[in-house]
Amino acid sequence: MGTYNEAEAIGTVLSDIEEVTDGKAEVVCVDGSSDRTPEIAREHGARVIEQEPQGYGVAVKAAVLAPDRPIVVTTDCDDTYPMEQLPEFLAFINEGYDVVSGDRLYHGADAMPAFNRLGNHLFAATASVLMGTRVHDTTTGMRAYRREVVEEIEWTENTGLSAELLIRPKMRGYEIREHPIEYRERAGQSKLDPIEGGLAIGKSIVTVCLEEQLR
Repeated sequence: MGTYNEAEAIGTVLSDIEEVTDGKAEVVCVDGSSDRTPEIAREHGARVIEQEPQGYGVAVKAAVLAPDRPIVVTTDCDDTYPMEQLPEFLAFINEGYDVVSGDRLYHGADAMPAFNRLGNHLFAATASVLMGTRVHDTTTGMRAYRREVVEEIEWTENTGLSAELLIRPKMRGYEIREHPIEYRERAGQSKLDPIEGGLAIGKSIVTVCLEEQLR
């Protein structure tokens, strides 16, 4: 996970991960915080890679490439994602899927601000049209990947990396499963401006889809 000033929630998220994995997960936080986030993460046994703040995608890209494990899982550090569903994701990877992507919108995502929820529906609709196949939630932060997927693809996006992490594997024929998850109200303040960030994500979706079509 990429972490940036998430001291309010990071301890809870890491405790949940430890509980659900019996402490067997290697947790990597790529951090650019100015608060106690890195200290709290280390106290919970996470490996912290400190990085000057360069954006969501730069941090997450570094995080997914760091661990030497056959399955890589991403999640946000704001306590919005249900770590208790993590075993379901791992089970689907073990069944043969290459990517398992949490679908926050399946159950309505009532905890998400209405403007963000509308934007996420529009992102999914745009990606579906450009890809020629239906996807339901392009910007979810909770996913599981076979390691070779994140290693074999060259990732280029920053704010729109979450969409890229779904679109490129999907368009290259990897086996993808979107899996319904519960979405909770976040702890702490969001760092993403909904207008500026939304435009950047929309641009990434269009760019990545066109690049993949022209490969």
